[in-house]
Amino acid sequence: MNRILLYIVIAVIALLPLLPITPAFWITHLNYVGLASLVVLGLVVLTGVSGLTSFGQAAFVGIGAYATAWLTTAMDWSPWLALIVALAITFAAAYILGALTLRLSGHYLPLGTIAWGLSLYYLFGNMAFLGQHDGIAGIQPLDIFGFSLAEGGRIYYLIWVCVLLGLWGTRNLLDSRPGRAIRALKSGQGMAESFGIDTARYKVIVFVYAALLACLSGWIYAHMQRAVSPSPFGLNYGIEYLFMAVVGGASSVWGAVVGAGLILTLKDQLQNVLPAIFGSSSNFELIVFGVLMVLVLQYARDGVWPILARWWQILTPGSTEVRRREAPPQAPALAQRPRPEAGTVVLEVESIRKEFGGLVAVNDISFRLRAGEIMGLIGPNGAGKSTTFNLITGVLKATSGRVRFLKDRLDVLPAREISRLGVGRTFQHVQLLPTMTVLENVALGAHLRRNVGVVSAALHTDRSIEAELLHEAAVQLERVGLADYMYEQAGNLALGQQRILEIARALASDPVLLLLDEPAAGLRYKEKQELAAVLDQLRQEGMSILLVEHDMDFVMNLTDHIVVMDFGTKIAEGRPEEIQTHPAVLEAYLGGIDDDLDIEPAPAAQPSSAQPVTTSGPAAAVAERG
Repeated sequence: MNRILLYIVIAVIALLPLLPITPAFWITHLNYVGLASLVVLGLVVLTGVSGLTSFGQAAFVGIGAYATAWLTTAMDWSPWLALIVALAITFAAAYILGALTLRLSGHYLPLGTIAWGLSLYYLFGNMAFLGQHDGIAGIQPLDIFGFSLAEGGRIYYLIWVCVLLGLWGTRNLLDSRPGRAIRALKSGQGMAESFGIDTARYKVIVFVYAALLACLSGWIYAHMQRAVSPSPFGLNYGIEYLFMAVVGGASSVWGAVVGAGLILTLKDQLQNVLPAIFGSSSNFELIVFGVLMVLVLQYARDGVWPILARWWQILTPGSTEVRRREAPPQAPALAQRPRPEAGTVVLEVESIRKEFGGLVAVNDISFRLRAGEIMGLIGPNGAGKSTTFNLITGVLKATSGRVRFLKDRLDVLPAREISRLGVGRTFQHVQLLPTMTVLENVALGAHLRRNVGVVSAALHTDRSIEAELLHEAAVQLERVGLADYMYEQAGNLALGQQRILEIARALASDPVLLLLDEPAAGLRYKEKQELAAVLDQLRQEGMSILLVEHDMDFVMNLTDHIVVMDFGTKIAEGRPEEIQTHPAVLEAYLGGIDDDLDIEPAPAAQPSSAQPVTTSGPAAAVAERG
């Protein structure tokens, strides 16, 4: 949010109850908007940012409300002590439910949240000590140092302070090291695992985070209403909270407030307007909400908040501060891994084999890569090169054979553990987070090089570590020639630039072994030369590089050693000059069948901006076939 607009919003929130012209009804209404905003803010992180749909958030509101209601009435506890216990209960419940539910995917996940949401709702209504469907009454009001918050105008400030702190903490979280991992959950889980991110753990983290915000809302609600019953914590309210998130802007932090305000205001006003229009007291609200949802999905798929933000920028063009195109502030360099001595065997592939049913995609491939060496893995389309890459990096499990990296076996480890050992990679089909900046995408690669907790990130006490990560990302962008695009969204880059960006992200992980899958695809001739210079510099620094590439001129001039595959089998291995004249290689490229057997979905055709490379002799024949 623009700072001027933020100050205006805070001033309005602070002054509204003090104005004599403000009706008491609107203060009460804003109290409910604030309570709903806390719940929806959790859904923004859980559903909008992470892509995990939940219909059960109202149940967590109920846990917070019922916990404090019972503890303050039956046990005569302080409400503030009850808050701590309520948060602890919610944390435990959300952790257990999240660990079980988040194993589901697709439509099974929202169905799972509906199931436990209904279970908790009926639990509230059937437990005798919770008053069953009559609920619990006589809850004491909150007070702070003897100052009672029983009146709506007083608890109003507590609610909105909590909302503003929640917005601030959530924004801090999303702009941090764990926040980048959270943003990768929606569309880049496989890529994130390859850079050491435990996506299952982060799913549980965001699930618990959203539940705790809902619990806080329920705690305040109980002491504001002075009574609780099961009805506000049912499935219909869970659906309503999800409506609020989508209407406001499911991936926008301030969209939580906008969505809650719009839905609750419409709901209140429609109760007065619709009976007058239709001459009946029947409930037409759900019909209107359904129409509203269709319209939002059709004309404002990102929600209302992004539209309001664009309007504000148009109305106040001078108030939007354009981020300066410069590197982040200087920070201490991150620690680097020691490099093995030149000539040391870094990667040893021993007879690895991958079968998909009756199809043998990789057939007993063996080779060695030494420190300070660039090896090319080439072959016609469908030779099994990318499948071999995925076997080395743990994306696929080998049917048989072994892969060793220095002293460790890779074929028995998941992708994130392989990354932790010092193996970085790019992908055949570019895998970036398009709505994140170029700088943030590269910083994601350095995830394992520093450790920041969720609480530290939310409280913004991680500034020094964040500066180090962003500085490292800027250094790698400078190295590959993308420093001028640092604050551009990654999705706005050309395909060739996106491939270079993937290399910068891999370098940020400080790898000992770098695997590049078609890094020169989509690059112009000059860009290929610049990339070759970068890779040559990395070789001189002691890094080992294994690359798959179809541009034979690029491969022959850069690599020290080449392995050639065809139909999943190694047909040749040697120095570039030996490969150019090898009969089996020429036969494979000139006489083979061009079927794509790499077990990965082919991308849609992209117009190539690469300039033709002039090559003569056998390499030209290889390039033509490849």
